[in-house]
Amino acid sequence: MVQRSRPGDGLDHGILPDLIGYQLRLAQLAVFRDFERTVGDLGISPGRVGVLVLVSGNPGITQSRLAEAVGLDRSTLVPVLDGLERRDLVERRRGEDRRTNGLWLTLSGKRLLGRVRRRIAAHERRMVSGMSEKERDQLVALLARLRSPA
Repeated sequence: MVQRSRPGDGLDHGILPDLIGYQLRLAQLAVFRDFERTVGDLGISPGRVGVLVLVSGNPGITQSRLAEAVGLDRSTLVPVLDGLERRDLVERRRGEDRRTNGLWLTLSGKRLLGRVRRRIAAHERRMVSGMSEKERDQLVALLARLRSPA
């Protein structure tokens, strides 16, 4: 059983500390706050970093396939790509069948992603500094299992 009150806030948190979703949300907020402190001056969010990483690793990926990979519908992804294209980080090229666009990182996108990756490495080390490598690997594996329950 998890402690019901948080030190210093004087509140009874009831069942919240025992809820996976609640703990995940608090953890996500902590991770995003640290990400913002680490990477924020580069003007890129965690979600957009994910897009850049996927485009970098899969040159020519279609917008539909990318939307599926990041868990967004295509209409939500289009404005994200528009913004990345305006910043000269991603470029769209006509696909082989003329109905699809492929996506590539521009030189500016590659440079930014290199800077972001270095900072993210420090961010990740900080976030798991109280865990052993085994605990970190277990956490990642358990979180992955939550995405597809049996």
